[in-house]
Amino acid sequence: MELADADWASHRPAVFGAAYRILGSVAEAEDVTQEVWLRAAAADLSQVRDLRAWLVTVAARTSYNVLKSARVRRESYVGPWLPEPLLTGPDAAAAVLMDESVSTALLVVMETLTPAERVALVLHDVFDVPFGRIAEVLGSTPAAGRKLASRARARVAAVQERPRVSRAETERVLKAFKAAADAGDIAALVQLLDPGAVYVADGGGKVTAARRPVRGAETIALLAVRQIEIRRPDTFQIVEVNGSPALATFCGDVLVWLDTVEIADGRITTWRRLANPEKLGHI
Repeated sequence: MELADADWASHRPAVFGAAYRILGSVAEAEDVTQEVWLRAAAADLSQVRDLRAWLVTVAARTSYNVLKSARVRRESYVGPWLPEPLLTGPDAAAAVLMDESVSTALLVVMETLTPAERVALVLHDVFDVPFGRIAEVLGSTPAAGRKLASRARARVAAVQERPRVSRAETERVLKAFKAAADAGDIAALVQLLDPGAVYVADGGGKVTAARRPVRGAETIALLAVRQIEIRRPDTFQIVEVNGSPALATFCGDVLVWLDTVEIADGRITTWRRLANPEKLGHI
């Protein structure tokens, strides 16, 4: 039995979704998706009872190999690493299974897991793949896969348990923060930031960006204003990224910053700025 185009179209979001959750990279997930398609097109699928599970498992195995080979590259990454953003609104180029497992905050925590932990967590908790099949992907035992998923689940629990902030509230805070930064209003920015707020920037060594997290409302407020004065961006747009509103800032037609935030009690607790142009190109 060959893979029909209609079957592939219906399962492609799951394949891409598995790869993206494991890798945190749109480009790498697209490469994995293409490889899965080629393997599936050449395979005899007559004995495959659950095509979706088979395709997702192949995607996970391929992603696992990519992630292991990428560890050295990521360990030498300049400054903090943030996941490559995924457009998830109505204008998104690629469909993906949506839930909190593609949120920026969760993907940041996922990066701290081992490749095996990421695979076990994604396959079992997102795609309900049994541990017997996960063991085949990882070259381990079902019991080992269960332990890996349990460890990973404990690491991501803190993010999953945070109160969800509405889309409208996130947009309100982003727009207010942008307006205050443009106006150089330090006092207004401090009011929008939690006293213990953290700023994380990913420039990847390609553009100027803080190479360590910056902490404290006043320090972050001063930094936000200073960046506006230096770069002088001229337009911005609210877009949906990884299931939540994000602030896209442009200089002319060039996207220079993509900001995502975590909010509690109406104040920003974490502000993440993606400035690495290699991660912004597809946006």
